Amino acid sequence: MTVVQAALCFLMIQSIFKVIRVKADTVDVCSSCHQNATCDDKTDGSGGKVCNCMYGFVGNGRTYCQDKDECQLGKICGDHTKCHNTYGSYYCTCVTGYSPSNHMNTFIPNDGTYCHDIDECSVQGVCREGGLCHNTEGDFTCSCQTGYTVQDGSEPFNPNRDAAYCKVIDCGPPPSVLHAEQLSPTITHYSSELQYSCREGFQWKGGQNSSVCGLDGEWHGPSLVCEEVDCGEPYVFPQSKTVWKNISRVGSLVLYVCEPHFYNSGRENVSVCTARGTWSRPDFQCEEIQCGSPPVLPHSVLFWNGVSKIGSVALYGCDVGYRSLDTGNMSVCESDGQWSNPDYSCEEIVCGEPPLLPLTVQIWNGRVTFNSTVTYHCKHGYYPKQGLNISVCAENGYWTKPTLVCEEVNCGIPPSLPLSVMIWRGDTKVGSSVSYKCIEGFYNVRKGDTSVCDSEGIWSHPDFLCQEVDCGVPVSLPHSAVLWNNSSSLGSVALYVCEAGYRTVGEGNVSLCNSDAKWSRVNMRCEAYCGPAPEVPHAEVAWDNSTAVIHRCIKGHYRHTGSDISVCDITGKWQIATLHCKELKLKINDLVLINERCLRWNAENEGYREKYTVTFVGLRDFEQLFSDRRKKIFSSSAPWPVLCLNLLPATNYTITITAESTRATSTVTANTSIPVPPTPEIKYSEVEASSPTLKLWRSTNTLDPICMYQVFVIPVEGVMLFDCSSAVSPRFFAQQRCDRGYVTAQIQLSGLAAEINFTIGDQQLYGDFFNAPLENGKDYYVILRTVCQWGKSRTQSCVIWAKVIGTSYIMTISALVTVGSLSAVGLVIVMGYCYSWYCKKSSPRFLSVPILTSYTD
Repeated sequence: MTVVQAALCFLMIQSIFKVIRVKADTVDVCSSCHQNATCDDKTDGSGGKVCNCMYGFVGNGRTYCQDKDECQLGKICGDHTKCHNTYGSYYCTCVTGYSPSNHMNTFIPNDGTYCHDIDECSVQGVCREGGLCHNTEGDFTCSCQTGYTVQDGSEPFNPNRDAAYCKVIDCGPPPSVLHAEQLSPTITHYSSELQYSCREGFQWKGGQNSSVCGLDGEWHGPSLVCEEVDCGEPYVFPQSKTVWKNISRVGSLVLYVCEPHFYNSGRENVSVCTARGTWSRPDFQCEEIQCGSPPVLPHSVLFWNGVSKIGSVALYGCDVGYRSLDTGNMSVCESDGQWSNPDYSCEEIVCGEPPLLPLTVQIWNGRVTFNSTVTYHCKHGYYPKQGLNISVCAENGYWTKPTLVCEEVNCGIPPSLPLSVMIWRGDTKVGSSVSYKCIEGFYNVRKGDTSVCDSEGIWSHPDFLCQEVDCGVPVSLPHSAVLWNNSSSLGSVALYVCEAGYRTVGEGNVSLCNSDAKWSRVNMRCEAYCGPAPEVPHAEVAWDNSTAVIHRCIKGHYRHTGSDISVCDITGKWQIATLHCKELKLKINDLVLINERCLRWNAENEGYREKYTVTFVGLRDFEQLFSDRRKKIFSSSAPWPVLCLNLLPATNYTITITAESTRATSTVTANTSIPVPPTPEIKYSEVEASSPTLKLWRSTNTLDPICMYQVFVIPVEGVMLFDCSSAVSPRFFAQQRCDRGYVTAQIQLSGLAAEINFTIGDQQLYGDFFNAPLENGKDYYVILRTVCQWGKSRTQSCVIWAKVIGTSYIMTISALVTVGSLSAVGLVIVMGYCYSWYCKKSSPRFLSVPILTSYTD
């Protein structure tokens, strides 16, 4: 039994190795290449594939590819360099004092880059204060400028290695000069120059007034000599006196005072001894005192000889119309240059209210001042008999006395006029009136009948004349005859009768000759009488006044031709309207929607203008709450009317049109198409990152539920061709070649925010599309396609979102061969079983079992 079990284990192991060997022969060599290797065609002509380690690596290409240290290959970086090995490559840097010719921190010499000397002297302040820089090959030295000395060392020196430095030469505190002071600020460095000036009260008589700090650290100069200032005798001004202590040093003062009756017309009266050794000249001048013009008093007259010296006199008097209230009418020029204030004022002459006279009225402007006048006139009905009618405001403040006397007017008995009688109450005063009236059978042919007593005592002449009444021929009325005896005197009668075919309308067919010589008005008229309104076929009466009738077609008919008015003529016969009403047979046929925008139908209206009501209802199966319900009123007489509607996109519409007169109805349904979707707002960029994050901005739209974004990743291989209208959406795992484009994400627009950030290669699923990482070393274009689809209708728009340059993420796809994997698992299980069985049947000892390693992909 033990031998059988051992044989069984051996046979099982042998069969498993055969399976492994057979499957290994069919393994895809390229899928077994190391991650740092490439799969290339064999060069021996056998037609197979072989795995070769990439540049910078050494190994067998399948199980291992290890880094190669290029820095061991002699001076690979060139002179003045340091080599730095990296995983799979290397880079070079320059030693201190040198820099790469490509101006980068690192370089690889195969591009011609080398290390050249750095000019340290181009760096400002490299030798510190007072130093001069001297560039050398790979280094630099410093020396001191003029005015500086080297400290803690000698020249030349390097501040990075030596303690030496340059220090400015300092001459120390400056020298002092007798009676002088220093003007410029104290600076004690080399070549500093100080200026000196004599103190106040002293002046420069000779010597040098400056001192300079030299190279020896000593001050050179000054030799300034200062002497005290003496101004001598002060100025003398006419008509003045000086007040002075006889001292002429700097700052000494002299006071000037004018003699009596004189004053200082300038602004100063003091002179000062200045540092220049001269007296200052004050703005001082003594002039004789003048009072100027005397003061002006209100309402006064000045009497003055024009002299304004001290003691001059001015007299005052009042203007015309004013009188003096005080006695002090004199002003005197006094010693202070001012006129004395006169105690004098003038008051306007006012006369008060003017006197009243009986039976008079005043003509007066209301003024009561001097020379004002009042005129008196007799009242209405009175006349001036004698006396003066004017009063004047006099100088004494009183009105002069008027002497006018007024008496009442009397017109006497009014005059008599022929063929008239007088109507009078017997009054003869002004305003009294008398009326005149013609006797029976006569009338006044003019406009006036009254005479009035006027203010001159005379009766006015009336515009009055009596003539016998004659009404003339009676007035004729249309369509009537006058029955009259040809008498036109007062009380004559005329009778009116309508002609045949006419009827009397109104009352009163008699006219009388009145006292005003006019026939009385007749309140009647004669109208033609044609009987009831005539009938017009298929029409009804819209308006009738018994002389004219307006007809209109009944419902269901329309006006085809002819006039719609019937008129009663002078013969009493109707001129019947020629209106032709035709039956309305309006229909709505062949209703169609043209270009998803305009309705058109066959109206069959024979030129009749019809009013239509159009209702349309729009729904969307992808948006349950959406509803577009509208109504339009439309009129047209065209045989094929056209009505354009503003329909919304991606909507199922039911459109119904109804004719108002016949209620004919027709319905049409339509599905509007989808417009080209708007492109979101993006900012194109070229990025160099393994997983770039891109951004877009969008606006919400009612079509969002049927729209989506598709993100395409297209490798850059020569000229890029991309068909935006293609309905193909290739997936990453379905691509057999790595150089073709694929959809890396599909995102529905419904519910998306206004701002979206999307990361390429985050290895997530977006709408069943895998967002795969980008392959190392390749350039890609990222294209954003907006797709809207509803039923069989589809529209799209595209935009290039970004370009990804040379990404560093390594794309690896490791696929395990199913049979190889199962074989490895089976081998482990069988070997484990055999080993356990053996351990149970044999004595304790170690069994050496070879470990088989299987590489499966």
